Amino acid sequence: MSFSYPQFLWALAALAIPVIIHLFNFKRTTRLFFSNTRLLQQVKQETIQQRRLKRYLILASRLLFLFFLVMAFAQPFRPATQQFAEQKNITLYLDNSYSMSAPVQDKLRGLEAATAFAREIVTLFPAETRFKLLTNDFAPFSNTFKSKSEILDQLAQVRFSSVARKASEVIRRIEQPGSVFWISDFQQATLGDALVLDSAWQLQLAPVGLAPVSNVFVDSVYLANPFRIGGERNSLRVKLRNKGPRAVEGLVTRLSINNIQVATSSVTLQPNSSVETTFDLSAGLRGNNKAVFSFTDFPISFDNEFYFTLNYAGRLRIVEIKPEPGITYVEQVYGNRQLFDFKSYTTANVDFGAFQDANLLILNGVNRVDAALAAALQNYLSNQGLLLVFPGSEPDVASYQNLLRLPALARVQNATRMVLDKPDYQNPFFENVFEEKSATMAMPSAQPVWGWGPDRSAILSFQNGQPFLSRFATVYIAASGLNRETDFASHALFVPVMYRLAAAGNRQDRKPYHYLSNALVTVFADSLSGAEPVRMKGEQELVPVQRRLPKRILLELPRYEVRPGFYAITHQRDTLDLVAFNLEKAESDLTTVAPAELPQYFAGAHVSVFDAATPETFSTELKARYLGTPLWKYALLLALAFLLTEILLIRFLK
Repeated sequence: MSFSYPQFLWALAALAIPVIIHLFNFKRTTRLFFSNTRLLQQVKQETIQQRRLKRYLILASRLLFLFFLVMAFAQPFRPATQQFAEQKNITLYLDNSYSMSAPVQDKLRGLEAATAFAREIVTLFPAETRFKLLTNDFAPFSNTFKSKSEILDQLAQVRFSSVARKASEVIRRIEQPGSVFWISDFQQATLGDALVLDSAWQLQLAPVGLAPVSNVFVDSVYLANPFRIGGERNSLRVKLRNKGPRAVEGLVTRLSINNIQVATSSVTLQPNSSVETTFDLSAGLRGNNKAVFSFTDFPISFDNEFYFTLNYAGRLRIVEIKPEPGITYVEQVYGNRQLFDFKSYTTANVDFGAFQDANLLILNGVNRVDAALAAALQNYLSNQGLLLVFPGSEPDVASYQNLLRLPALARVQNATRMVLDKPDYQNPFFENVFEEKSATMAMPSAQPVWGWGPDRSAILSFQNGQPFLSRFATVYIAASGLNRETDFASHALFVPVMYRLAAAGNRQDRKPYHYLSNALVTVFADSLSGAEPVRMKGEQELVPVQRRLPKRILLELPRYEVRPGFYAITHQRDTLDLVAFNLEKAESDLTTVAPAELPQYFAGAHVSVFDAATPETFSTELKARYLGTPLWKYALLLALAFLLTEILLIRFLK
């Protein structure tokens, strides 16, 4: 224990005054005469003992009163458990992601409690201390250190951010090691991997204790038929996930398209489980459509709406080049005229002009690529066109090597017919293709006519590990043709594979939704004239950083400005695309890291963790750590208590 004003301890010498008064009784006694004192002797002895006890109790009360009164003036305190170095600059990181909207134990929202934590920190340190306030927006105001008044003004303006930051991102943004107060809920899903930091980092971690609640959010949304062709019936599948210890029964969900509610459903989710619900989409939807899936889940409501688009494209343009006239397997599989605009040419009569707008170009059984065809195909590939090659029975490997840029391509001599291995169900190429993932599914067989070496990323492979169908940039190549060397074309797997290849070649195949964690968004555009930039128009109009490529544009998202919802991508007066943005679903998982485990995520740094659930307890712990615990109030209360004790002894003790 230490004293703020130890010079007042000299006043303890005043304790001798009550002692002197009690040792010397200056009051003169009066003598009374009685005729017989025999009966008064016992009463006199008892009275003297009681008076002596009373004097001692009063003496003790006066001494303790004076002692604690002197202590109150000396202002004792318990020293701080941690000492800040002479630090004039302090960084405050305040997590303002939407997960901080969850309630804390005293019914405050997490962001409100975190802001109160930050105010306590700012008011604790001296006026000359400079602060830097960093939020998930990484806004320009966090680039410099500011005074206490400026930081308090900024804290009053903090709002929820659509961006969730990992610990590594925050450390890179701070750049210089120093004293950092880190206020967050420390979600497991967004904290990221453990870091190795320099010992110059002094991290003061203040976890905001969120109340344990269950939260329902959308895991994924997809169409049963990935080909979004206008006028076709389809079904929408939504996967919901319940993250928490409480079951949710009878949750009413709603689907709205273009601000009109079109369907509802009711689902029940068990704790820490998922469920899928399906909506039928009627025919007649065309063009770009705004779709919103919503429900009511209390108290976590920031993820109760999920935005996606139903952008219906026209028919896919497929071009086949074959050696001889006749109906092929390719023409049969792309025979649906509502889905595909199919054209077939022989090598002797090719319309090279059809290549320009083709979504997928197929070389089917062509043994040799002549110079004119090779030049047209190279021009097609240079414009990001998609090419699928099924070789003939005796392919000219040299001509294909020049076209495909595959030096390892070589003929396979005396090959035997082999069975294909089961598809890799985890491959995104087969996503939503198989309703049941059977281990006993019969697979087709094929006799390879050429090979290109091992390929672990092959879409389909033989059972010996050699690739059957692989992708190299915008070129898909098969090991055998669609003739007597294989029964692949007559197998049930042929149709979904060919449809997937057509979908991959659809340059207008837009994603139904994006997460705000995506750094880039691709927009397809055939031709843009002029230097006017592409704009994003939603609740606000944005001009993102952009890069123009052949027939597409890459947009770099200004993450701290984009909000969940819909944005129209426009150029001049034309609407190029409609995109939907949602919060990263990891933000909806409110599972947090235990305070005792937090130092493991910042190895090498000096880490101190606060254990305070409310702003009041945080303030008390903060002052105890860095200012110490003042005890003068307790000394004053004890002094008053012993003064009252003295009064009561004099008044009531006879």
